[in-house]
Amino acid sequence: MEAAAEGAGAGAGGAGGPEEPVVSLAEGAVKRQALYACSTCTPPGEEPAGICLACSYECHGTHRLFELYTKRNFRCDCGNSKFKNLQCKLLPEKGKVNSGNKYNDNFFGLYCTCKRPYPDPEDEIPDEMIQCIVCEDWFHGRHLGAVPPESGDFHEMVCQACMKHCHFLWAYASQLAVPALTKVNSLEDEGIVLNVEESEEQKKEIKKENEAEHQEKEEGKQTEQFNEPSTSSGSSCPEIVTKSEEPVCKLKELQRKPVLKKDTATFWPSNWRSKLCTCEDCLKMYSELEVQFLTDECDTVLAYENKGTSDQETDRRDPLMDTLNSMNRVQQVELICEYNDLKTELTDYLRRFADEGTVVKREDIQHFFEEFQSRKRRRTNRMQYYCS
Repeated sequence: MEAAAEGAGAGAGGAGGPEEPVVSLAEGAVKRQALYACSTCTPPGEEPAGICLACSYECHGTHRLFELYTKRNFRCDCGNSKFKNLQCKLLPEKGKVNSGNKYNDNFFGLYCTCKRPYPDPEDEIPDEMIQCIVCEDWFHGRHLGAVPPESGDFHEMVCQACMKHCHFLWAYASQLAVPALTKVNSLEDEGIVLNVEESEEQKKEIKKENEAEHQEKEEGKQTEQFNEPSTSSGSSCPEIVTKSEEPVCKLKELQRKPVLKKDTATFWPSNWRSKLCTCEDCLKMYSELEVQFLTDECDTVLAYENKGTSDQETDRRDPLMDTLNSMNRVQQVELICEYNDLKTELTDYLRRFADEGTVVKREDIQHFFEEFQSRKRRRTNRMQYYCS
């Protein structure tokens, strides 16, 4: 992570490589975009504000910027009431505030529960910063209550505070979350990590959970046996057992088992969001907790990066090559020859105007293409065709 940069050039790409500064200010809040905070215009003590990539180039090019990586559902603040002496060059007419935006200490270059800058000149412990997908703050790995798994083993993290806010996630954690490597002891600030075994209370909870799982499996087997159609001669027609049409709540099913909650962050693999329940009650709960985005696979940073990569590949695509690839070999050769003929003749034709110092008019271009088509028809008529 790069948290601070002089000017807009540093780290301007955000995720997935460099982005072109696209103006999307008039579209309202953008689902996810790279953001910056300008400490020149909004220093500590002022109201926090965020600016988009386009404005970081056009309006704040020589200012000191903090890179915020990406944020969801944010509208660029550049030039609104939070900026006393600056008008946005790209969209001068703006509302005074963007009430839907959410801010935190990141907008002043401070991160984590320790509220320190990154990089921190006073911190000599090498540590990786990880972004929480709920509050979107950045945290030192040693300040998450557990040692994070290897970076390639998980895709998203939910911090300690957000796990308390989204308490329902603990029901999913036992099945979906990537286990942390170990717990962190009280000497974490000195960079010392110890392997701490579970307490007796935690062992009892785990034992209860295992017993509950075993009992549930046994009940499931009995239910299957009970529901199997009878094959005895006393019944000519097996009894049909109909399943309840009411949607099953995945969360309630998981909450029937003992749920072990810890005061730690949790780490999640790719596609874990698709496993969350989307029944009516759960969707209402997500809305009340303001975490509806958790069920949206396109909200992830990975989806944002993939979209950026796909858009760049589309922009780099050559229309001529696309046309050639859709043709057979003979057609490809003919098209290339025609293209080279056109290029050579047009270059020679325009060179005459350059040598004479005269202006090329529309009629001159029309005359060239008429002559070119005429010569092409004469060449085609003279060609001999042979049967093979």
